[in-house]
Amino acid sequence: MIKIAIQKSGRLTDDTIAMLADCGIKVKQVNSTLRLIVQGFNAEILFLRDDDIPQYVEDGIADIGIVGENIMLDKGKNVNLIKRLGYSKCRLSIAVPKATNYPNNNWLQGKKIATSYVKIVQNFLDTQNIKAEIHEISGSVEIAPSLGLADAIVDIVSSGSTLLSNGLKEVAPILNSEAVIIGNKNLTPENIIILTKLLFRINAVLTARTKKYVLLNAPNNNVANIVKILPGMKSPTVLPLATNGWSSIHTVIDETDFWNIIDQLKTLGAEGILVVPIEKMII
Repeated sequence: MIKIAIQKSGRLTDDTIAMLADCGIKVKQVNSTLRLIVQGFNAEILFLRDDDIPQYVEDGIADIGIVGENIMLDKGKNVNLIKRLGYSKCRLSIAVPKATNYPNNNWLQGKKIATSYVKIVQNFLDTQNIKAEIHEISGSVEIAPSLGLADAIVDIVSSGSTLLSNGLKEVAPILNSEAVIIGNKNLTPENIIILTKLLFRINAVLTARTKKYVLLNAPNNNVANIVKILPGMKSPTVLPLATNGWSSIHTVIDETDFWNIIDQLKTLGAEGILVVPIEKMII
């Protein structure tokens, strides 16, 4: 049985539980439950503080963990980065009081910076050849400038509304973060097999999230031109319709290309275009 550490609560927790559910792994948090053997997979879930997950994984208490990349980097534990998951995205950014003129990062020279991410900030300052004083704060970093504790902060930013409500503005991102899977460096052969099965399911779910299944009708005299612009897992499927001179074409389109391709299809006479979400996609 593989032990998976996930954050006890928060947006990343909700996103992770939803992703695992799509993988056929049902996780139901009950009150203050800290350990849970799940249905549908040979795994046990450990609900931990996000800051503790890298340590638990390094020590082998958990075999793998799902945590923000920012936490993984800041804790600096001896773990493997197994996979980036593409959800719970955010950025770690420098913010200063709204009235501050911030021409570039050299403004930080000799300043005081409040943050919960000391290691990441120190590495950033070192790469920029900046000498600054770092004040480690575990929470409510945004109020540090107004209290006179710091000239600037470095904190996680999603929408930026928290900064604005505290009279701050974002001036420079220093790290883009997302949910990642980290792993102990000495997994047993049994757990490597289980992890491989888990990654297979996750890849099928995450791949499907960026794809759309498209069905359309097209006049036969334009089928060849339409097929040229359509991607597919191998190639589009073309089936004759009962109506003479028409065919049905089925394919999978990446969401980033979707509207551009749809516009081209309409120009080539495509009709009855249906777009269907894909639940799983196994390549």
